[in-house]
Amino acid sequence: MQTAFEKYFESLRGKKIVVLGLGVSNRPLVRLLLEFGCTVTGCDRTPREKLDKEVLELEELGCSLRLGDAYLDGLSADVVFRTPGMHPNIPALQQLRNGGAKVTSEMEVFFELCPCKLLAVTGSDGKTTTTTLISEMLKKAGKTVWLGGNIGTPLLPLCRQMKETDYAVVELSSFQLMDMTRSPQVAVVTNLAPNHLDVHKDMQEYVDAKKNIFAFQKPEDLLVLNADNAITDGFSGNGRIVKFSRQGSACVHIREGVIYRGETAVLSCSDILLPGVHNIENYMAAIAAVEGLVSDDDIRCVAKNFGGVEHRIELVRIKDGVRYYNDSIASSPSRTIAGLNSFKEKVLLIAGGYDKHIPYDVLGSYLCRSVKILFVNGATGGQIRAAAESCPDYKPGCPEIVDCADFTDAVYKAAAAAKDGDVVLMSPASAAFDQFKNFMERGNYFKKLVKEL
Repeated sequence: MQTAFEKYFESLRGKKIVVLGLGVSNRPLVRLLLEFGCTVTGCDRTPREKLDKEVLELEELGCSLRLGDAYLDGLSADVVFRTPGMHPNIPALQQLRNGGAKVTSEMEVFFELCPCKLLAVTGSDGKTTTTTLISEMLKKAGKTVWLGGNIGTPLLPLCRQMKETDYAVVELSSFQLMDMTRSPQVAVVTNLAPNHLDVHKDMQEYVDAKKNIFAFQKPEDLLVLNADNAITDGFSGNGRIVKFSRQGSACVHIREGVIYRGETAVLSCSDILLPGVHNIENYMAAIAAVEGLVSDDDIRCVAKNFGGVEHRIELVRIKDGVRYYNDSIASSPSRTIAGLNSFKEKVLLIAGGYDKHIPYDVLGSYLCRSVKILFVNGATGGQIRAAAESCPDYKPGCPEIVDCADFTDAVYKAAAAAKDGDVVLMSPASAAFDQFKNFMERGNYFKKLVKEL
């Protein structure tokens, strides 16, 4: 008997399939389509001379390539898989729809075919850590867990290995959610703040995209929301809603330094290995999501042993009494604020990068309160400087602000200025695309520079 997975991919045989974007998430998809005998055209803006070897291997397997700036021109298809970072309403996709093409994505098809329980997390900040925490708690409870989505692992090709008794834990970005027509059985929205406004036409479109994580839930499904965030606190869905709050009353709340679920004490905040109040909130969200699936002992064991996710306030090195932290994931002001709030002492902050057209004024008071020396670089460096200088709390030299030629210059200048007992925090409040492929490459480069000091 054929599985839903096999039926779907065999239904594509003989159809003209176009895959837009040949990045990490779509390469396994292309291999899968070719395995089922589909006719596949892979389209990517990257010119041939700059392609990864893996993409050229797809061509050898039978995938036709359309490359360069004109990669979207004159396309026709029966089915189109768009890359997560591509806005679903760009003119090229509208033209394909008008020509009869069905536009979908690797994640949308995964939601359709996934045979096991789905738990998914989205938000502006904390979604990767929260997703990972949920996964770790389920694994500690002895469950078979498939972790992926925006967190890095494409799950659709793994679908045929999954069993009904397994659990898929998925991180979802606003871009992945924009045209989704299915929702997971457990949905978590960590928080919402302005982000990705270089791609979304406005904040409302960004918020509406996030709502799709629960828009198609059933009454028996669960929605976990942050009661401390004005936007998420106002959400309503079809399923059961559980809220968490660090600052007030909610189902999952804090009382005298202990996280409670209802009247049950679950976890002492002092047992959480990860630094920062934002990670307490991440634990609260995860605790709400795994209710009834894991024991409180499992939760406590994870809290005492889980050291965090790479590029998220990651201790890189202690040299000459100076601690260097990699927080490259911080691509928005709210993430950098969370990073600054993780340290008792004032830090030397490296900030700036690609401009996502989001406001930086909210960052000003935190820069004045928590930063000793601010090293700015990149396209947003001037905006971050202005956020500090326009703050009513700003006094010349508090913080000292240093303009840097680029990211490398900022790292070297911060290292030269740091003294025994200082913290150097690379938390850019900006995306990486002006100088790097992504935040991972930026974080790894930072770690390389620091280790070579």
